[in-house]
Amino acid sequence: MRAIGLGVVAVALLAGTVPLRCEPVKLWETKGLSNPESALPVPDAGFAYVSNIAGNVSEKDGNGFVSKVSLADGKITTLKWATGLDAPKGLALVGDGLYTANIDQLVEIDTKTGKIAARYEAPGSKFLNDVAADSEGNVYVSDSGTSAIWRLAGGTLEKWLEGPQLNNVNGLLVVGDKLILAPWGQQAEDGSAEPAHLLEVSLKDKSVRSLGSGNGVGNLDGIEPFDASSYLVTDWVEGALHRIDRSGKVEHLLDLGQGSADIGYVPATRTVLIPMLKDDTLLAYRLE
Repeated sequence: MRAIGLGVVAVALLAGTVPLRCEPVKLWETKGLSNPESALPVPDAGFAYVSNIAGNVSEKDGNGFVSKVSLADGKITTLKWATGLDAPKGLALVGDGLYTANIDQLVEIDTKTGKIAARYEAPGSKFLNDVAADSEGNVYVSDSGTSAIWRLAGGTLEKWLEGPQLNNVNGLLVVGDKLILAPWGQQAEDGSAEPAHLLEVSLKDKSVRSLGSGNGVGNLDGIEPFDASSYLVTDWVEGALHRIDRSGKVEHLLDLGQGSADIGYVPATRTVLIPMLKDDTLLAYRLE
């Protein structure tokens, strides 16, 4: 998913006194995408990669693709930059490789050509979802269908962590030696899910702990670092953007409509990119 950068932290926030209020200002809206799920900005190049499911989120139909969208004005510069995918979701960059979750595969795309360079199978996975990379180039991918996390290291994709404590993990974010999880929540028989809260996993010993009190926040999807002590997080079901600090306190920022998916964030311009999967659009807001 993510290119990591931390914004300037207000003195009052560091002191733990008053919350930093974010006022979103809409910059642009891009139409013409096809079930966009993840946005990964590349600020130095002036564009964002956007994964498009283009159909059913779990169907191997070959319709999925990755687009390039201008960060300046939201114009689609290349609609089908990379093709040959099924239902691509989360995105992460490592060197010249763009990695995306593709139902039960982690797919590597050559950023120089837009061609698929490798496919890594994840046997037994059901719903590979978000992708994140650490400072050593290891790539992590969540399986929301089995509450598991897979890791690609040294060219081998293996199951790294699994269990109900991961709470149907969805969003992933590497911050230092921690992996921050935005879970979907446990599924009920009627298809609904219990509200989940952020989790933190040590990359060293795989220990898992809750961020904050453990009170449910929502059915969480995308996660990005906002500053040194808080994250931007989407709730797919509610259709919302929140800022959640490390104590678990939630600041509601935007009502978006159901389908707000895997966000991207540009710290230098305080711009958040929000794929709206059900509306075939990509939204950009500046957080003032």
